[in-house]
Amino acid sequence: MQRLAAPGQVYYTGTAPPPPEPPERGRRWRVLGWLSIGLSAALVVGSLTAYGFWRRLDGQIDRENVDGKLGTARPPKLNNSMNILLMGSDSREGENARYGTEVGQRSDTTILLHLSPGGERAIGISFPRDSMVRIPSCKKRGGGTVPPRLDMINSAYALGGPACTWKTIESLTNIRIDHYVEVDFSGFKRVVDALDGVEICVPKAIDDPKSELRLRKGRQIVRGDQALGYVRTRTGGLGDGSDLSRIQRQQAFMASVVKKATDKGMLTDPGKTYAFLSAVTKSIKADDRLTVSAMQKLAGGLRGMSAGKVRFVTVPVQAYPPDPRNRVQFNQALAAPLFEAVRRDNTLPQPAPPRPGPPRPAAGGPPVRPAQVQVTIYNATGTDGLGGRTADQLREKGFKVVKVGSRPVTPGARTQILFGPGAQRHAAALAAVLPGHPPKPMPSGKPGQVYLIVGKDGADVPGVAKALPKVAGEVRADQDVCARA
Repeated sequence: MQRLAAPGQVYYTGTAPPPPEPPERGRRWRVLGWLSIGLSAALVVGSLTAYGFWRRLDGQIDRENVDGKLGTARPPKLNNSMNILLMGSDSREGENARYGTEVGQRSDTTILLHLSPGGERAIGISFPRDSMVRIPSCKKRGGGTVPPRLDMINSAYALGGPACTWKTIESLTNIRIDHYVEVDFSGFKRVVDALDGVEICVPKAIDDPKSELRLRKGRQIVRGDQALGYVRTRTGGLGDGSDLSRIQRQQAFMASVVKKATDKGMLTDPGKTYAFLSAVTKSIKADDRLTVSAMQKLAGGLRGMSAGKVRFVTVPVQAYPPDPRNRVQFNQALAAPLFEAVRRDNTLPQPAPPRPGPPRPAAGGPPVRPAQVQVTIYNATGTDGLGGRTADQLREKGFKVVKVGSRPVTPGARTQILFGPGAQRHAAALAAVLPGHPPKPMPSGKPGQVYLIVGKDGADVPGVAKALPKVAGEVRADQDVCARA
């Protein structure tokens, strides 16, 4: 039965059904409705799963509080980079008893891992264990205090644990450290095995009974005890037997670890990723500030990190005069610029400012590509390494740097772009990525050559991160292992 209703409306009573919804609209609503519900549920479950995933990993880490042992005279935090002190312990306790009966613990390996803001790049700086350094006063693990002294750098760990090594590295570099991570022999093997082995390359066959290491010549995969023997041995014909030689081998090995860990197959397989991260967290000891949120922040910052953005270097050293055959000391002239660059690595790469296109010089003609531009760079500032760092930035933009040199310092002189005969358009291409430096002719220059004279205002390329100084013997994680052998 129908009853009165407002104009344009009809009310139904009894069993008569309401008018059907248009079929297409109703079906679409149901699909969208269920999709929205499904997505909401997936987001909730995904968040809970991710949180549970991190919580499980977090619960596997052995932690130590070091806050009260670092003192108050620490370097300031200058930027959003992250600095992690990595230490390899030679402890013979527990699972490690089979590797000898040495008493106490030392830091067999000490590396400062620097992650640039935004995860743009990473550099691992190795500190030779035979380095003679000034160690500050430290609190002992069992109570009491160790007075400041001149000693080998690895003795800091032996007497004051990771907090003393942390304090020592900060005092030597003036770089603020955020966290520390320690791994022992057994933990190292677990991590390597979780990667299903790591690729190495040796120049000749190795048969070293002392370290139980047997390797064939050339490229191969090592696991477990074989991997541990490879990075630890100082005998058997690998290198010259020095700690510096062993560090280079360890850096090459870590570069292979990075290459394997950042491999697409590894990152896209959840099972492999979890197994690797689980092995890592079971194998390390860390400070108690390395929390779940800190781990997530670190993981987020590393998203997109590739092997080509990771370098390993050794602190530049020289012979220690009282014992030149067995000890070394920092070469401050070379080490100081490295520490300073890491300390002030606070500039994220910025997108290049929009341009209407390459400027066309008065002579006309098609624009020149960077690969066609031959650039000679002269550093006229007196700042060591500035020319080389500028060259790295230009190479990243595709320019061909043919020479890097220096010129006498002229106080107040600004950066210039000069060009030899026939290179006007080439200079314009360089000026397009170094705005604010209009090219000028240089009649005495070589035909087709462009010259960049770096003055007091520098020559930073927009859109490219400021380069850290190169160090002799550095290892990049994307290099072929046999090229490093």
